Formats: sequence, structure tokens, C-alpha cells
Amino acid sequence: MKRSNAVKFAAVAAAGVLALTACDSAAEEADGSGDGGEGDSADVRVGLAYDVGGRGDRSFNDSAYRGLEQAAEELGVETQDFEPSDGEADSAKEERLATMADEGYDLVIAVGFAYDGAVRAVAPEYPDVHFAIVDSEIEDVDNVTSLVFAEEQASFLAGAAAALTSEEDHVGFVGGVETPLIHKFEAGYVAGAEHVTEDITVEVDYLSQPPDFSGFSDPAKGRELAQAQYDRGADVIYHAAGASGNGVLESAVENDFTFIGVDSDQYENAEDNQKPYVLTSAIKQVDVAVFELISSTVEGTPEGGIQRFELADGGVDYTTSNEEAISPIQEELDAIKQQIIDGEIEVPTAP
Repeated sequence: MKRSNAVKFAAVAAAGVLALTACDSAAEEADGSGDGGEGDSADVRVGLAYDVGGRGDRSFNDSAYRGLEQAAEELGVETQDFEPSDGEADSAKEERLATMADEGYDLVIAVGFAYDGAVRAVAPEYPDVHFAIVDSEIEDVDNVTSLVFAEEQASFLAGAAAALTSEEDHVGFVGGVETPLIHKFEAGYVAGAEHVTEDITVEVDYLSQPPDFSGFSDPAKGRELAQAQYDRGADVIYHAAGASGNGVLESAVENDFTFIGVDSDQYENAEDNQKPYVLTSAIKQVDVAVFELISSTVEGTPEGGIQRFELADGGVDYTTSNEEAISPIQEELDAIKQQIIDGEIEVPTAP
């Protein structure tokens, strides 16, 4: 891609506000005259397969959907999204990707590391189709792009924010499934909290263990675990649990503790009565990465290999939507953010 990541993320994120209609409706209305493509963008077909929890998680999957939605609206591409089944086998993921390839999709995007094996199995069989996977590194298959993020950097800022606002020096982390990816969120969060308050107590709990991935789609269990952490003294809780995080937010409202969201700006997508409890969110610009990849496909130049996004290029960040809550600590957070970008703070990627 020709633009720097920093410029790219700022420009596309701003443009994304305009993408308000559903993918399917936009695709039906597309007439091939999209502004963003250099060729016949209406001839480009993009399929997106969701991770556990599916669309509506207000987090990771919804961020990917926004990128798909924006591409349908602004580029005029034909799009379709596909939901997973609870507890499905890896063979179902392979079948989903292969079906999209068989049906003529030019770009097939798999959302989540759970698709790693499926992408590795299916992509080599369809060399004329470009595949992408979010949150997994595949560098030995030519027609695959890996979109990966420095989750630990955004989580460090979430941890710092938690420590700066905790009245009890006692905070919590709720992970969906205990995997190396979610360990990055945990490691960054704990390190960020301890950077601010050395002797802070950090509760760490996971909702499920592999191969059980239900921890990403169980709001009731997320609510229960958040309640337990609150009962043990945590007054700020951060989650990396997909749709289960909706239960954590419900618990925050019920118990009057502070919530930190993940992946998407969860202040913006919270109910009105929930918004006051959302301090910030550690976001990954999955939507921007997805939109940019689709744009390059329309232009006929999708890049393979690994694309990394971090604080320095705007690929991850913390949100400031709840101005009243975040403004008292924003100066300190921005200083920490710059130290990470400058390499003065090295953020761990594992607990």
C-alpha cells in the first residue's frame, strides 16, 4: 500500500463514519460506479467469515463488519458475511471458506485465529482467490494476507487507565479463552496497571480453555465472572472476551464499577444507561485493515504476507469517547503512549 499506515488509518477511520447501510443492501444497490475502485468494483466479490460470537458482539466481529460495510457502501463491491455455529468443528470452517471460493468470491476474509488451520488447508487449493486472516500469522502461503495487531500495546494503556482510576488499587481482567492471543491482552494490561501502581492487585480469570471456545460467546458467564471479581474487590474490569464482554458491562452497571472495552469503541455501541460506566476501550482497527485490503483488491494489488498494525501507525489505540471520564487522565495516558511508540517502554506479549 502506498500510503503510510498512520495516514491510512486516520483517513479511512474518518470515512468509515459514512458507512451506515447494511452490506447486503449496499451490494444490491451497487452499480459499478464506486468512488474507490480503479476498475469495475461491482465485479469484485468479498466474503467474510466471522469468529466465535458472530456479528453483534459489539467488539471484534462487529469491527470487521464495519470494514466490510464501508467497502460495500463506498467501493460498490458485492459483499456477503457468514456466521459460525456454536462449537463447530474445524471442518466446518474449511467448508465455509471453500464454499466462498467455489462460488467465485475474489477475496475471502477469515476473522480470528480459529481459522488458521482452515486457511492453511483451503487457500493453496484456490491460488486464484486471495484469502486473509485476522489475528494469525501465515507467511508461507502466497495468496494469504495476515492482518495482525499489537494488542498488548493498547492493553497496556487500558491497564494504565485502570490503575489511574481505581480507588482500591484493585482491578480485573476477564479473558474469553486462554490462548496465546488473549495472553497478549492480559500481559499488556497487567504491565500497564503495574507501570502506574507497582503493588496493584490484578484479578485474572478466563471463561474457558481450548478447545472450548464458548468463552467468546457467553455473556451470562462473563457477567458471573465479573461479579466474582467485583466481590473480591476489583473496581475496574477490562475484558478480552468477545460477545461475553456484554455480560461484563451488564455487571458493571449492576454493581457500579468501571468497565474497559476491547477491539471496538464500546462506549459508542453501549446502551445509554451503560455509557457512564465505560471508561475507555483498547481498540484494534480491524475495520480499517479490512477496508484497506478490499480497496487493494479492487485495485488489483492485494498484498500477501503479514501486515502488522500498532500504536505508531494508529492500528491500535485507546478511545476517548467518554470525555468526562477520560479527560482527567488523558495527558498521562498520552505520555505513556508516546513512550511506547518511542521504545522507552517495552510491552510484554506474554504473562
